[in-house]
Amino acid sequence: MSGKQQPQGISFEDAPSFPIHRKIAAGAFMGQITDGYILGVVGIALSYATVPLGLTSFWLGVLGAASLFGILLGSFVVGPMADRFGRKPFFATLMLASVLLSLAQFFVSDPQVLAALRFVLGMCVGADYTVGIALLSEWTPTKKRSGFLAWLLVSWTVGYVIAYVVGFFMDGLGDDGWRWVLCTSAIPAGITVLLRFGVPESPSWLAQNGHVAKALENIHKFLGKEYGLPVAPKEAPSASWFRLFSPELRYNTIVSCVFFACQVLPFFAISIFLPLVLTSLNIDNPYASGVLYNAFTIVGVLIGTWLIDRISRRAFLLFTFYGAGLILAIMTVWSNMPGVLSLTFLAAFSTVLAISIVLEFAYPPELFPTELRASGVGLTIAVSRVGAGSGAFLLPIVCEKYGIYAALGACIATLIVGGIVCHLWAPETSIQFGSKKSGAVAATAR
Repeated sequence: MSGKQQPQGISFEDAPSFPIHRKIAAGAFMGQITDGYILGVVGIALSYATVPLGLTSFWLGVLGAASLFGILLGSFVVGPMADRFGRKPFFATLMLASVLLSLAQFFVSDPQVLAALRFVLGMCVGADYTVGIALLSEWTPTKKRSGFLAWLLVSWTVGYVIAYVVGFFMDGLGDDGWRWVLCTSAIPAGITVLLRFGVPESPSWLAQNGHVAKALENIHKFLGKEYGLPVAPKEAPSASWFRLFSPELRYNTIVSCVFFACQVLPFFAISIFLPLVLTSLNIDNPYASGVLYNAFTIVGVLIGTWLIDRISRRAFLLFTFYGAGLILAIMTVWSNMPGVLSLTFLAAFSTVLAISIVLEFAYPPELFPTELRASGVGLTIAVSRVGAGSGAFLLPIVCEKYGIYAALGACIATLIVGGIVCHLWAPETSIQFGSKKSGAVAATAR
């Protein structure tokens, strides 16, 4: 059914927390745990598979980057599809595919086939990023939205770190140990499938696409009849994908893509091949030190979640880009620092880099309007995977040919570029810190 959107009662975006909000959040959070687990498990698994599969630095790079490049295609393709067909159909089915693909990894012995599976699994992850962020941001109350979205990153990081820890404790399973480690991602994916049953479509998407009666039906069913749709704009704005590059939105699009890409390149390049990086830095017991690194990653994400509504978006971006770059630069220049100090700097770098990624799911949805939110977030994630995939692919190759400090130098340069771009063009979207100009940007983005 279709109809003209009319305000009716209190806007559902101003409602307090209801069970439906918690249900959607649980499905989205568990999905992010699964997505993080799928990506995090490959690094420790490849360290076990190197000898059994006879992996060269080239194949280590390919397998480490395959799922990241898969995210690029999945998010790029599914973003516009979710804007056209809705969030619910993809939200409900993506995790079932992830279960099947995770289990399939156990039965392969050819690096090429494994790379193909990791690529398709990455497509599911990228699609889930796009759809999950859009659905959660459009259902949650406005005042609590940034907090919900920040906790998506907490969930993702928990999954990413748990994968490393699980892999660490699964050492000693012999030549097939890597198979068991990789297929464990089917467990969180299966739990997510159960949590996502019965999740309703986004009222914002329904109203935007002419299904006002269905939008109101969902609102009344899950929130109550006193709630309705917000006031509709007099003229429906264009949902053309090319509008992302219009004068109205192009700087938002540039900032969204660049900040995300410049954060994830060093994050994935270092964390996926953490045992290799730590060994190259002459840190004793690299696997145990990797657990420490990942523990401080969780600490950093929790700090970032606490900070997200306490400082402005611009301050958040600049502090984390320049701070992580400075710490990594010190580690690179002072190559023979004492072991204890090296671990201290490693923990500090892990913490600041983890603080930075909290904005990755909260900031992009604020930069794009409803009718282009999934497309904008999808493009952002797709571009970011060029950075993440390139970093993961090149790091073992660069380390082998030029040494670890050349690889870390590239990570430093990436962080500086991200800081400069945000310094120049990042709009302030947080309401409590926005100026009149940035408030207009935020209103446009919403």
